[in-house]
Amino acid sequence: MVKAYYIMIAGVGGQGTVMLSRIIGDAALMRGLHVRIGETYGAAMRGGAVHSHVKVGEEIHSPLLMEDEADALLALEPLEGLRRGLTYLKPEGVVVINTRRVYPIDVNVGVAAYPPVDRIVDALRRLGGVVVAHDFTALAEKAGTSRAMNVAVLGAFSRVIEGAETPFDREVLVEAVKKRVPKRWVEVNVKAFNMGYEVADRALK
Repeated sequence: MVKAYYIMIAGVGGQGTVMLSRIIGDAALMRGLHVRIGETYGAAMRGGAVHSHVKVGEEIHSPLLMEDEADALLALEPLEGLRRGLTYLKPEGVVVINTRRVYPIDVNVGVAAYPPVDRIVDALRRLGGVVVAHDFTALAEKAGTSRAMNVAVLGAFSRVIEGAETPFDREVLVEAVKKRVPKRWVEVNVKAFNMGYEVADRALK
């Protein structure tokens, strides 16, 4: 098992960034590993930037990633994913990106433009290794609720890292989802996870 694995989760308020970091942390603890999670927030309102640093390993001290340290980027929102990827993603790091846009405050007030999503995805492909891009919000809606988008992204991530030397696998991540989400939402979230896994499986073939 790899001694350390670092994940950057990027999104905006209301997308489940913090919940996703907790699920991944739970999965690491199930493997008997140490976990450090650090969160930073932009505007303190729904729609403000949120990103979580998740560090997993045999011995972890600081909760925050340094530049070019992220083994994986889970982008719940495209532009926030690009912003964090430019800083934190290591060469050949893996990326799962939700292509559904959430316009930030500076775009809404007209002081900035939102780049085309395909350009964002292309930029991340140049930064990293494997990139899986999909509208995971739509996928989660098909599973039963858009609130499961973060878990659909996690399902795709589990397929992307399959066979690689990481602390995670599909089974432990699903178990962590079941333990963390409210009981009434377990079935929907597991469905979203599996649908995300299948999207990545098709993308990688």
